[in-house]
Amino acid sequence: MQHPIGRLSPVQLGSNGLQVGAQGLGCMGMSEFYGDTDVAEARATLSHALDLGVTLFDTADMYGLGANESFLGPFVRAHRSQVVLATKFGYTRSPEAPDDWSLSNRPEYIRRAVDKSLARLGIDVIDLYYMHRHTPEVPLEDSIGAMADLVRAGKVRALGLCEVSADELRQAHSIHPIAALQSEWSLFSRQIEESIAPLAASLGIAIVPFAPLGRGLLTGAGFAGGLATNDFRRHFPRFSTENQAANERLVTTLDTLAARRGISSAQLALAWLYARARQLGVNLVPIPGTRRRSRLAENVAAAAIRLDEPELAALDPLAKAVQGEAI
Repeated sequence: MQHPIGRLSPVQLGSNGLQVGAQGLGCMGMSEFYGDTDVAEARATLSHALDLGVTLFDTADMYGLGANESFLGPFVRAHRSQVVLATKFGYTRSPEAPDDWSLSNRPEYIRRAVDKSLARLGIDVIDLYYMHRHTPEVPLEDSIGAMADLVRAGKVRALGLCEVSADELRQAHSIHPIAALQSEWSLFSRQIEESIAPLAASLGIAIVPFAPLGRGLLTGAGFAGGLATNDFRRHFPRFSTENQAANERLVTTLDTLAARRGISSAQLALAWLYARARQLGVNLVPIPGTRRRSRLAENVAAAAIRLDEPELAALDPLAKAVQGEAI
């Protein structure tokens, strides 16, 4: 399955032949979690993403309690030959139980979840299907086995995992090839670099970092006082009042380095991530989320920025100084 990559270089997702542009688009915020959305601008952002060479569009069945998949459906269907659609199962949130954050990896649940996602999207096959989180009470042989059955049935093209350990990734890949691992990875969150990223590189599994801009923190904007009342980041430790001063100092350092280079803080943070992935030999497709065309163009441009060694050395210590857990 080949897709036009446009201005972004192509990245291989695993061994199944699926290729995407070197940056994707996280679509979660178009339906939930980051305050109110200008729907017309969000739709324009989707179209502009294709113009810029973005081909991987990321959602999940629980974003907006299914509304995000429904929102994306018309766009995906209109550009089916260009779009690589990724969605996820696992969280059991629903319109009937919006506060139910429990998880299910049971095979029977997976079979129901994929059919519901396909119906909301209005398509016949999901390009990349992720397990949103792994629950240890269900053996990977059962959950990955059920996902592999979906590939054989023609409902899914490739499989992905989110936020698993190195041991879990290795075991899952031995059951059925895993194309992509979605984990948090950014200049401020580097936990996967110790063992998970090197393993993914050795297995040929692409890494799709979510929150590559620290949920907006690395853009130089956003603490609790400036966030909308319905913005879920108000509940995150890194945006709290007690951690604000320390983290703002780090963001100021980022701003200064970016200004010196003549780029934005967001571009500097993304350029660092691309550089770190090259150092580790990882196939990388970050999925910064945005609902605005201007931010989208800024983020995509970062894929072409190459940082020098002094810049990388100046950025390297920042993660150890961040105050508060990511979530």
